[in-house]
Amino acid sequence: MALASTIHHGGDDGIVDDLDTVREVARWLQQQSESLAAEGLAVGDLVADEELRDAIIGVRKAVRALFARVVSPAPPSPADAHRLMPADEALAHLNAAAAREPVAPQLHWPAEGAPAARLLSAEADPHVRLVAALARDAVDFLSGPEREQLRACHAPRCVRYFLKSHGRQEWCKPSCGNRARVARHYERTRGTTAGP
Repeated sequence: MALASTIHHGGDDGIVDDLDTVREVARWLQQQSESLAAEGLAVGDLVADEELRDAIIGVRKAVRALFARVVSPAPPSPADAHRLMPADEALAHLNAAAAREPVAPQLHWPAEGAPAARLLSAEADPHVRLVAALARDAVDFLSGPEREQLRACHAPRCVRYFLKSHGRQEWCKPSCGNRARVARHYERTRGTTAGP
């Protein structure tokens, strides 16, 4: 979700891409340092460059195309609905990115506590490990039960996907709900005041 959410609405400026430049990629990686550490990746080992930026954006395009498939027949996010990667191409891209890093599960069992599985990698290139980890996370999400709760927010100007957390939730956050209600009210009152 964090990767898909790097495309969002930026107020009056329209669509904002948090990965638009190498510097912005470095900033986003820093913001993700905790979740990357859980994948065995240290942000200090990742030097953002144009090649890494392109690889991350490729995974994001595949993820957003597959998110659009999940929410179908409802409309996808308007941010990229007109330029979505075909689903079969997105699937192939995501699987290829995940396969770039061969990993083996390893059991970690501290003397005090429960056992846990970790993935052990022989890959030395942190860029390959990062892109593969992003793709694996997407595969896990898209094949897991949370996928059923995925929705595209259709509030005016919003382009985010979100996980529906309760039965009546229609928007990604309360401010989007407010914008949608204001827009509906405006449409209703404009229709009644624009008489003959």
